Amino acid sequence: MTVPFLNPGAQFAGLRDALLAALESSLARGHFILGPNVTAFEAEAAAYLGVRYAVGVNSGSDALTLALKALGIGPGDEVVTSPFTYIAPAEAIHQVGAQIVFADIDPKTFCLDPLDVARRISIRTRAVIPVHLFGQAADLDALAGAIGDRDIAVVEDCAQSIGAERNGRRVGGSGRVGCFSFYPTKNLGAAGDGGLCVTDDEGTAKTLRMLRIHGIEKRYHHKLHGFNSRLDDIQAAILRVKLPYLDAWNARRQEIAKQYTTGLADLPLQVPVTGRANTHIYHVYAVLTDRRDALQTHLAANGVPTLIYYPLPLHLQEVYADQGWKAGDFPVAEATSARILPLPMYPELSDEQVDWVIAKMREFFVS
Repeated sequence: MTVPFLNPGAQFAGLRDALLAALESSLARGHFILGPNVTAFEAEAAAYLGVRYAVGVNSGSDALTLALKALGIGPGDEVVTSPFTYIAPAEAIHQVGAQIVFADIDPKTFCLDPLDVARRISIRTRAVIPVHLFGQAADLDALAGAIGDRDIAVVEDCAQSIGAERNGRRVGGSGRVGCFSFYPTKNLGAAGDGGLCVTDDEGTAKTLRMLRIHGIEKRYHHKLHGFNSRLDDIQAAILRVKLPYLDAWNARRQEIAKQYTTGLADLPLQVPVTGRANTHIYHVYAVLTDRRDALQTHLAANGVPTLIYYPLPLHLQEVYADQGWKAGDFPVAEATSARILPLPMYPELSDEQVDWVIAKMREFFVS
């Protein structure tokens, strides 16, 4: 048996007629940039996430950059984020001219460690970007305690966690701005790049709308130094078809995770841990093992390809070689990078495929 690590085409097969109809309607209308589907999707996404305003942008990466820009963060400011994630939050901090400050991660959830965040905050800290990694929220309550009464904004990186909850509230609405990605492999994926900023603040939403379209307040009148970061009508049409299925897809991911966890429970590895007050929607199901590389080779030989997130933490990436970070600076992130192995995870996985992965895992450890 072969179990693809990811299989976006399987989702298309189940929604083929509805997706093609939505595409045909958008193409026939001919309004491709910030069209009616974008407006409708923003309203539907805001309602789903429980926020007042949603602003569609070009990508999750742009969502983070625009969020920092809208909050007035720039040169001379510091922003704290995680070294164990995709580069987008660190990249956004760099793009607005602020200083990247990393804090280590929790060894169980892999999200920011609030105690280490507290140690990294200085008089120049203007924001913290907690990454709701792999499908569950960072500990926002403890982060709020670390921040205290200082004027430090929380910008939530929700790229991997749409639909996840903390204390009964969906991620994205607890910080100053929540930032989402609709990269095709996300729990809610487009057919290309797409992103969203959400906020409960009217002024911030207005600024975000101007920033995404060259700083325009009204056509040909530029109030801000902006960007070209607009969500396409076609992508919004696709997302509108998919959004009503998101909760069911996340529930299926939770079923698969339970099947994995039960089947792997007695093996010498660490399975995912759900943080207190969290619901986990398993964008990624990752185990930790000291035999990661050998296990990955064994699985690949048995029809189970895997992809490691993230083999090198951000502070050790070549692009940041001039920042002075070194091995040992963030030991939990480094140890996690060396031991982590994500397994196939998407709603279209069959029980038989999951059982095959479990069987091959057990074969490796038990034989």
